Amino acid sequence: MGPTPELHLVVPVYNEAGNFAAFHESLKRSVRTPYRLVVVYDLDEDTTLPVARRLAANDSSLVLVKNPKRGVLGALVTGLRYPKSGAIVVSMADLSDDHAQIDEMFALYRSGCGVVAASRYSKRGRQLGGPPLKRVLSRLAGMSLRWLGGIPTYDPTNNFKLYSAALVDAVEIESTGGFEVALELTVKAHRLGFRIGEVGTTWTDRVAGKSNFKLMKWLPSYLRWYGAAIRWNLAGRFGAGRAASRSATH
Repeated sequence: MGPTPELHLVVPVYNEAGNFAAFHESLKRSVRTPYRLVVVYDLDEDTTLPVARRLAANDSSLVLVKNPKRGVLGALVTGLRYPKSGAIVVSMADLSDDHAQIDEMFALYRSGCGVVAASRYSKRGRQLGGPPLKRVLSRLAGMSLRWLGGIPTYDPTNNFKLYSAALVDAVEIESTGGFEVALELTVKAHRLGFRIGEVGTTWTDRVAGKSNFKLMKWLPSYLRWYGAAIRWNLAGRFGAGRAASRSATH
């Protein structure tokens, strides 16, 4: 496959035959940074695989990686752990993510960011379609975590993010649900002092296939990291305040 590029694009798939060719073409059209495309799948019967193998015959950057633990979370963790260095961008195969931002995300990584969030809710961001309740909750989470948790992005729950492999290697991934791993990594990156960058993006709801996002099932898992971000931020503020007070009395 040649030298390993600094950028890895990780995509978990589950029966995405109707979207994968267009997804692959979007990457080729939009991303100028050399990359390796890591396609993570659960089952040999996945309808994505024949399409991916046909494309891989003419694209040496595409590798297929089987997830040893079935499910969204297992696929995300397998993909995140696959690269040993460089930058990792997670994107979904449902064509919801705008790949035109990936080069900008990588540039922010090269400037020192450990996480770069593609934000639907920044000045340059938009969200087209999707469940209204999910949209409202994710927007409120981003706004409140920015103020109460000190997280410097308006969209900490979006899975379209770049992570440094150094960050992934430095933390234990404790998520138990699924897509909340994006929030966990962002919160932990902030706590560990990694720089967090943000670029505006347009998110578009899928037109083919079925979403694997389960809002009500995973909401408690999101709340775990939402609460952790606020607790850690408040503890840091009050701890710094007490330390300053003690110093002033001596």
